[in-house]
Amino acid sequence: MAAPAVHHLSVDERKARGKGARERAPLTSHRGWVPAADRPDPVAMLEAQNVTREQDLVPVRHGRMLVSPFTFYRGAAKIMAEDLKDTPRAGLVSQLCGDAHLSNFGMFASPERQLLFDLNDFDETLPGPFEYDVLRMSASFTIAARNNGFSASDTRDVTLAAVRSYREAMGRFATMGTMDVWYARLSEDEVTAVMQGVIGSRKGKQRNAAEAIGKNVRRNAAKARTRDSLQALSKLAEFVDGQYRIVSRPPIVIPARELMDYFSMSPDETRHAVQGQLRAYRTTLEHDRRHLLEQYRIVDVARKVVGVGSVGTRSFIALLQGRDEQDPLFLQLKEATASVLEDHLPKSRYTQPGERVVQGQRMMQAASDIYLGWTKGVQENRYLYWRQLRDMKGSAVIEIMEPLAMSFYARICGWTLARAHARSGHPIAITAYLGTSDKFDVSVADFSARYADQNDRDYARFAEAVRSGRIQALDGV
Repeated sequence: MAAPAVHHLSVDERKARGKGARERAPLTSHRGWVPAADRPDPVAMLEAQNVTREQDLVPVRHGRMLVSPFTFYRGAAKIMAEDLKDTPRAGLVSQLCGDAHLSNFGMFASPERQLLFDLNDFDETLPGPFEYDVLRMSASFTIAARNNGFSASDTRDVTLAAVRSYREAMGRFATMGTMDVWYARLSEDEVTAVMQGVIGSRKGKQRNAAEAIGKNVRRNAAKARTRDSLQALSKLAEFVDGQYRIVSRPPIVIPARELMDYFSMSPDETRHAVQGQLRAYRTTLEHDRRHLLEQYRIVDVARKVVGVGSVGTRSFIALLQGRDEQDPLFLQLKEATASVLEDHLPKSRYTQPGERVVQGQRMMQAASDIYLGWTKGVQENRYLYWRQLRDMKGSAVIEIMEPLAMSFYARICGWTLARAHARSGHPIAITAYLGTSDKFDVSVADFSARYADQNDRDYARFAEAVRSGRIQALDGV
């Protein structure tokens, strides 16, 4: 198939396009958001998602969402996608994360074994209006700040910090060469340097608080470096009859030898199916990485529950062995479904949802997992994408953050989202649209406060549905 023609706009044309977009969506247009009069029942939307999920895990998903309005928001991407379809759009398209809340950023290792900070969840990725990701991110900061008991002033400041960082970073990307934008990344050293700048700008108690945050950043990075397949082996496996196998911890981890009740497949049938999946998955890798993977053999497979919003979609881990028992590789297989954004935006160019996730991740991340690939599942209309289970992954503990720490985190998340959008979109046009004033920032902060109020109402309806018995929830799993 021939590639479509590419139209190259000049710098002036891109600037004009961005400034012209203000007529379609003025910078203040996100102020005053109210839910649509015919807005669907949020609980019904979640119930619709549950139809194709593993039914024994649906109560686990509900239990995790029930913890707080913040955890509810994490699992409610479909609800927000419905709300975003009616928000103003400037008409400037980038590859979207689709679920850019603050817990979907974190650290992981680049192929060169350097720790990077980046987006790390792409289940909903799709090209679309750049505002969608900004609104999802900014509202998550407002909701998380409220959840942590911040004052209204501190909550607003944290939200503004995220949006301002996005706008200012996009302005810098607009001045950079194309390859410079592509290679831009936020490494461990650069995160530390930003933190040192924050420390240097503070005095007295605030300086002490900033120094404590800096220590926590370094501690989290050191911990991330220990999170690899060997560490996973010690946590997830046991040595039995001369080889390792994955430990059973139902319902969170269920090895293949115990899965017959769930998928009507014997352990041998399950193992055979996974072997076939592995062969198909290898064909989606680059030749050198395929050769590397072929040095490993599968030892065991298990279903493993992950996340909040993903709970109930099919998710597995595979334990592979290289030269000996102390040379493990854990891969994760996650089910890919249609993006929640595809209900309201053009469908993905990729008919295979697993490929949609992988290609979107490669487009947005500064560096991606060398084992990122996809396959079709054994059953009809089931699709998977593959990646390493642990590759020096680390994430911030949002629930314990104080205002200064969350403001710092907001800054690096805003920069990271802008970089991800700049790789696939038009930073010059977006910058021309956003301008240099804080009009867009303030407008989005107003939206975020209003959306946080709506999220509280949705959470209350969800909690009532649990209390009434309409839906089931399992706590503490």
